[in-house]
Order: sequence, then structure tokens, then C-alpha cells
Amino acid sequence: MSKYDIIVLGSGPGGYVTAIRASQLGFKTAVIEKESLGGVCLNWGCIPTKALLKSAQVFEYLKHSEDYGLKVKDAEHDFDAVVKRSRGVADGMSNGVKFLMKKNKIDVIEGYGKVKPGKKVEVEGKVYSADHIIIATGARSRELPSLPQDGKKVIGYRKAMTLDTQPKKMVVVGSGAIGVEFAYFYNSMGTEVTIVEYMPKIVPIEDDEVSKQLERSFKKSGIKIMTSAEVTSVDTSGKGVKATVKTKKGEEVLEADIVLSAVGIKSNIENIGLEDVGIAVDRDKILVNDYYQTNIPGYYAIGDVTPGQALAHVASAEGILCVEKIAGQHVEALDYGNIPGCTYCSPEIASVGLTESQAKEQGLDIKIGKFPFSASGKASAGGNKEGFVKVIFDAKYGEWLGCHMIGAGVTDMIAEAVLGRKLETTGHEVLKAVHPHPTMSEAVMEAVADAYDEVIHL
Repeated sequence: MSKYDIIVLGSGPGGYVTAIRASQLGFKTAVIEKESLGGVCLNWGCIPTKALLKSAQVFEYLKHSEDYGLKVKDAEHDFDAVVKRSRGVADGMSNGVKFLMKKNKIDVIEGYGKVKPGKKVEVEGKVYSADHIIIATGARSRELPSLPQDGKKVIGYRKAMTLDTQPKKMVVVGSGAIGVEFAYFYNSMGTEVTIVEYMPKIVPIEDDEVSKQLERSFKKSGIKIMTSAEVTSVDTSGKGVKATVKTKKGEEVLEADIVLSAVGIKSNIENIGLEDVGIAVDRDKILVNDYYQTNIPGYYAIGDVTPGQALAHVASAEGILCVEKIAGQHVEALDYGNIPGCTYCSPEIASVGLTESQAKEQGLDIKIGKFPFSASGKASAGGNKEGFVKVIFDAKYGEWLGCHMIGAGVTDMIAEAVLGRKLETTGHEVLKAVHPHPTMSEAVMEAVADAYDEVIHL
């Protein structure tokens, strides 16, 4: 029986990052993976979807080349080649993780792993032991009873990345990050897309103004949007698929080639031995403390299987914190109120902290600043004037409560707000931090200036 200091079950952005940090700290480490190194994120999520979205963005540039004084005759796309490029990017990243495992002297154990009592893990009949076992098995597409996935006409995000042929019509159920990203991609490629969202607004966790802006942008692009609507059944017996949608006005039947179910994710906690060990769960989440320890000593859990936000960067941060605590380092519990969220449709969305409505619900006296990209020189030059930056500050103490952005490249800008909030900066300190011109990031400074009645370019 092989013995390790730390065994990590799962090699997604939580698992492989955790294993690398453990190795850096001097632990003899192994990682167990049943499929491909990098998990869903690198192989079927974060990375390949961004490759698809980049192809869509470039195609849109070609279609609108005359806006830039250029002429491109009959811009066309090759759907198979777009998908192939995406898979190539994913394969390259997975190979990169293989290199990192080797570089950090981490043993990779291939196969399906199950935790066992006595700090053991069984993989394909072979048993391994460790002083510490970290569960990082991630999540998969959630299925609704009214929307069973057959992998052909009703699909999840994984199949949406590798369709053999481009559908002429698609219904996207759910308008979270996964839903709107695929809606944007397929619409840009020429598919007729309809979004069905149960909540009263799309991207429902975002600030109200951000949701309204995205809805305007999507409708301008030709995407149909149905909010306060629910798919109650699907009929796949014919050539295509018929989705029955319940709305406030009554039922409506949508006909399409494909229905994409993007209604959230389900944690992978089944059949991994939790019951045998006695690890406590609540619904589909493993219960952990601030340092990701379960109720059973020696067993830990991080990432999508725990109650925190199901985001790749959260899983990585949790894993690093977990092993640093095991190593005896002084660590602070993760601040889940300062986790940035990013959505990579076009226009992009990025946010952190409280929305305006959340701040008001808490009874806070707030200052709000907003700067539209239509007033930005860099945005005008780049032809990307849609969107804005919105900031929220506590009126009494100057605390940066929230930052919400929608526009080109904002996912690369949100870290300024995250860092500012982490360092407890004030609005006036942001104003005195000189921002380069011309850049999209100037909009952050201008929005803060607007909150304090000092805005120059409005």
C-alpha cells in the first residue's frame, strides 16, 4: 500500500493547484484523476469555452470590419474548425498540467477514486493511504425533471462545446454565466437563439443595471429573451425538439434543433465513499469549517463540493488555504464577500461585493458612481462603447462596498476593485491613484469620481 502525506481526489483547478502547493510545502503528494488532468474547467469549462467565445468575437469583428475602415468580403466561419480549435486549446492546457505535476514531483494516479475509513483511498482496486485526504471532485451539469438530457436534442454544457453540426435554432434554458456565454457564442455563429429564464431578469445575481444592459445588448444582437418563464416539458419525438414554456401570459411552445440546459451544476459527491467514512453532507454539499476540514479528522473538501461559490478561482484559493493550514502556517479564512464573478459573453460582465439593491436592503447609506464607456476614449477608439462601470461606497466610512462592470474586457479590470477592497481602500485613495490614459480602466477612476461629485469627463 502506497503511503503519502497528502492525496488529492480530483485534478481540476481546485485539485491540481492544491497538489502543487502541497508539494511546494514539502509534502509527499499524489493526485487522483478519473479522466483528464485539469478537470472540467480546463477540459470542458473555463478554458475551451473562452476559445469558442474568442472565435465568435473575431467573427463579429470580420462581419463589422467596415466600421473600422476595412473591407472583408463574405466573412464565413467553419463551425467544425472553431470547435477543433477549442479542443486544441483545452488539450494544450491539460498537457501543461501534466508538466506541472512532473515538475513538482506529484504522483498522478489514474482511475476512479473512493475515500475509505482509516485515511485511505481506493482506486480501481488498489488502496493508497495518506495523513490528509482532500476531496476536490467538482461538479457537473444539473438536470431538471422537466428537462432530462438525452445528449442529442437536450444537452448540457459539455455537449454544447462539441456538437457535430451547428443548430439553426437553439433554446437556452437558464441565463447564468453558462447560459449567456453559449447564447452569445451560438448567436454570433448565426444560430437563432432564445433564452428562457425563470427569474424576472437575466444574469439574476448581477446588479439590476447590469442585467438591463445585457438584455438590451443581447436583443440588439437578435437574441430572444423570455424572463419569468419556465420550461415545463420537452418533446423530442419529432425531427427537432419542442419546449413547452410557461409564462405569465400562458403557455408557449418553442421549436428548435437543440435545447441547452444551463440551469446550474450538481456536486460530484455520489459514489466516492462519503457514507463509508461518515463524512457529513447537506444536500449535495460536503460540510467543512473555515479551513475545509470535514467532521472526520484527516479528511478535507474544497471547491464545488463545498458550500462556497462554485468558481475555479475559489476552488484554487480554498485548496491553497487548506494545505497551508495543514502545514501549520497562520492563515486567514477566505472572505467570500470579496470574490469576483466574471461572465465572458459580449459585452463581458464582472462584479464583486454588494449590488445596489443588497446595500439598500442592509440599510446602508451609500454613494453610487457610474461611468459609461460611451464617454471613454479607449472604448470609442476600439469600437466597444456598450456598457459602464458602477461603484458603490459607504457614505459614512468610504468603504468600497461593490463594483459592477459590463463592457469589453471588464473581466480583466475587476481585480482592481478586489485588491482595493482587500486593502480597505477608500474612494478618495482610488481617485489619487493615477490611471493610465487612454485605457478602459480609467472608467473605474471616473466612476469613483462620479460617486464623489468630482467626475471630469461627464
